[in-house]
Amino acid sequence: MSGAGANVRVVADAEALARAAADEMIAIAGEAIAARGACHVALSGGSTPKRLFQELAARGAAALAWDRLHLWWGDERTVGPREADSNYGMTRAALLDPLAGAIEGANVHRIVGEDEPVAAAAAYERELIDAIGAPPVFDLVLLGLGPDGHTASLFPGSPALRVEDRWVVANPVDSPVAHGKTVRITLTVPAINAARHIRFLVAGADKAATIAQVMAGGDRFPAQRIAGADLVWMLDAAAAAQLEERR
Repeated sequence: MSGAGANVRVVADAEALARAAADEMIAIAGEAIAARGACHVALSGGSTPKRLFQELAARGAAALAWDRLHLWWGDERTVGPREADSNYGMTRAALLDPLAGAIEGANVHRIVGEDEPVAAAAAYERELIDAIGAPPVFDLVLLGLGPDGHTASLFPGSPALRVEDRWVVANPVDSPVAHGKTVRITLTVPAINAARHIRFLVAGADKAATIAQVMAGGDRFPAQRIAGADLVWMLDAAAAAQLEERR
């Protein structure tokens, strides 16, 4: 579980975090490709991953073996790919379009958010199992953290937190962070925890209080359910500001 004994790395600011996360992703991808011929990564939405994707795009097609990389998503809103809220759409604009031709279209596995949510979740789960087994073992899962302690689309009190026998679900959410009642498609806790490497990427002073509470231990927040063989919290100094105070 995430808590007082968590592996935490702190860098100066959001731009340094993007660079460090890019280095980490390139290294993990290289190891996976050398060992298994491919690398399967579950991506996250949000402003911090967007900076990471822009950093990767700036490094260009030579930065890693993009044709061996399979891109998946940890969660998606129930919108089409061209909607402003689409996690896939953000990734396309920040990473896929700038690297057009380097990333194989068949290796981009988007959640079809415009479809009926339960059917879309079931279809994505089947695609995952067909590609990387059950449980689907990602080489890397990238996660963010909401101000309410949610990660992926695992919100406090939402039904998906109780799911232990599925890898992808349609999760009914009622949260001010999600702007009221909605449905999100998300990886479950067991699916995330099966990954070889998990990296939380968190930047900004607005996350500092939540980070401190999550690191204090317990099971109040969904992010505290995440546990893996290699789980690292990568924070900028602003997000980490209250950690020393708590200690």
